[in-house]
Amino acid sequence: MSINKVAVIGAGTMGAGIAGQVANAGVEVWLLDLPGDSNPNALAQRGLERLRDPDQPGLISKDAEAFIHLGNTRDDFAQLADCDWVAEAVVERLEIKKDLYRRLDSVCQPQAIITSNTSTIPIRLLVEDMPLAFRQRFAITHFFNPVRFMRLLELVRGEDTAPAVIDLLADFCEQQLGKGVVPCLDTPGFLGNRVGVFTIQCALQAAFELGLTPLQADAIFGRPMGIPKTGVFGLYDLIGIDLMSDVVQSLVNILPADDPFHAEAAVLPLMTQMIANGQTGNKKGQGFYRDSPAGREVLDLESAEYGPAARLNLPLAERAEQQGVSQLLDDDSLYGDFAWRVLARSLSYAAALIPEVGDDPVAIDDAMKLGYNWIQGPFELIDEIGVDRFIERLEAEQMAVPPFLAEARGSSFYRVADGELQARHHGGKWQTIERPAGVIRFSEKRQTLQPRNHCAVASWYDLDGIALVEFHSKANALDADSMAILDDALTQVETGAMRGLIVHNDAQHFSCGVNLQKVREFFRREDMDGLDRFLADFQNTVHRMQTATFPVVAAPVGMSIGGGFEVVLHAKQVICHANSVTGLVESLVGVVPGGGGCKETLYRWIDLLQCGEDISKACWKAFMNLGYGRTATSPVIALQQAMLRSNDRFVINRDRILGEAIKAIDDPAGQLAFERPELAMPGRPVFQEMVKWLEQSRDKGLFMPHDVKVGTEMARIVTGGDIEPGTILCEQDFYDAERRSFLSLVSGSATRDRINSMLDAGSPVRN
Repeated sequence: MSINKVAVIGAGTMGAGIAGQVANAGVEVWLLDLPGDSNPNALAQRGLERLRDPDQPGLISKDAEAFIHLGNTRDDFAQLADCDWVAEAVVERLEIKKDLYRRLDSVCQPQAIITSNTSTIPIRLLVEDMPLAFRQRFAITHFFNPVRFMRLLELVRGEDTAPAVIDLLADFCEQQLGKGVVPCLDTPGFLGNRVGVFTIQCALQAAFELGLTPLQADAIFGRPMGIPKTGVFGLYDLIGIDLMSDVVQSLVNILPADDPFHAEAAVLPLMTQMIANGQTGNKKGQGFYRDSPAGREVLDLESAEYGPAARLNLPLAERAEQQGVSQLLDDDSLYGDFAWRVLARSLSYAAALIPEVGDDPVAIDDAMKLGYNWIQGPFELIDEIGVDRFIERLEAEQMAVPPFLAEARGSSFYRVADGELQARHHGGKWQTIERPAGVIRFSEKRQTLQPRNHCAVASWYDLDGIALVEFHSKANALDADSMAILDDALTQVETGAMRGLIVHNDAQHFSCGVNLQKVREFFRREDMDGLDRFLADFQNTVHRMQTATFPVVAAPVGMSIGGGFEVVLHAKQVICHANSVTGLVESLVGVVPGGGGCKETLYRWIDLLQCGEDISKACWKAFMNLGYGRTATSPVIALQQAMLRSNDRFVINRDRILGEAIKAIDDPAGQLAFERPELAMPGRPVFQEMVKWLEQSRDKGLFMPHDVKVGTEMARIVTGGDIEPGTILCEQDFYDAERRSFLSLVSGSATRDRINSMLDAGSPVRN
């Protein structure tokens, strides 16, 4: 059996998200909800509108929307008769779900799989009244919100669920929906929410108990702990304070009375009052944080009044982010106390769940990394801290040491043996971590390798005869050392020591651009010659990628923007994730792309538009993309915006990207050479038209004065500037023009103000 037609019942946030991801996979899906009064499909239509949200699009392209059919449970229930999978995502009320299952059993084909998205109702209760044949094809598929972007799928089988049903769901959701499938036992909260919500509550309660402000707590409970930068108060605002409170209460209701969760779930009077006041987070425009005409503000937890949210400069947080979570535990300040309270309780809680939720730590670590975007799972964090050190501190403070944690005393939870990564199981047995065929996580593979060359910001490895370059600085920002590692790897492949080059990492983002701190160091020293040499070296390195006689593959995930995207642009083939975000955003900080990005944007628009001799239309397209700093939120859009080429492709499961990149190295038919001929430039007339358009837009209040100056440099590069029409320019001329414009802008105070603002305040000043 295969899954070719799907139905989702319930068009709320989760149901619409599930339907959207099925459509992203190119599979027909019906999205049904209760019938409306004037418009029977109004609720389903509202779900589709959620998927169209430009701030968080649930669909990878407009084309994907064609796979979604809207309907309602009164008029369109017959559509379920030939569905292969029906996913229920209705309100968390048992009787409503049971009534729906009885209807489904009477309509669906005998082999159709039925699942629920619940995380609060045990599977035995859901199907206790259903016949055996129904129970055998029933499971829980618990997705995480937003479905397109969150990688975790918790797959729960019941006592009677047929193994073939679980296997089919696992394969479909992993390979076609791009999920990291984690099998779970039917225990309260499964894995992700059980540990994740507990940890969030630990941080929340600790902040109130220790008297930390939201800004202080979020500065520590965020990237320094390897957790998303929202922190705890920012996350409450993002999810919704009322919704998060409901999630906490649901776990209170289903967890045993002796579960440690109850000690972290106390209702806070301030939050009760906030919910009553409508201060429920981002959706209402105010929560613990809010935006005001004066700028971002934060709530004082004692007075309940808002005040300025000045950016904190915490050296401890910076050290922990760069050097590891142990930096927090070595600190004897209030911040160190806060970090220890959160880590001690949450990591111990995770260890105490074994063997209740399973025999090994891998599933829990996977759940937290895939469902909550942690960089490391709880057991990986304990290994980083040191098992013995962690236990000794727990004992010193008379805290309980869970049995599974005690088993690891003198050892660890993960190790490399015989070239393979292994995990400790309950009872002390070690087993090699097995992933589905084709799934390779470089974060795991790296642990079995030694870098051939490395520095603080980048490394390259011999991956079975392929040179793999990994950036690993903060936000994977690029500097001279990053490019030196890439350059060295290219040299080694050129000698024949390796058969190809892959640029890839398993971080949240591939690269967020050139390191602006390094740019600031250049202009503070007034070292424009040094900055020019850096730009020239950057250009020369990516040009070597472009002109290599061997396969070169860029395999980016997350954001590839600015200088990071310029690296991607010069690969002979790109294999990226379906959720990759790409673009050249340098104009926002007052510079132009200086690593070949302007040049590549122009050439690619010429190719896409098939301009012939008159390239004026491509010049305008390049000018608009560069000037607005446009980004593409999916590879499909990137292809339409000339950011990817016809041979580039995407993979819906990011865990399969590296495997596909390796295949591409060994099958170079997918590589596409770069044709970068000399161009007859439109020159002065088009350049002046662009400058006039910029000035008119400024006069209308659309642009700031410095936007005009930056845009003028963009126009100068893509048209040739103040030259005669028909003047011939070669590829190197564009490289040179980029450097000249970059240096000219950085030499001025307006660009420096933008860069300083970006680095010091988190956003560029508008000037």
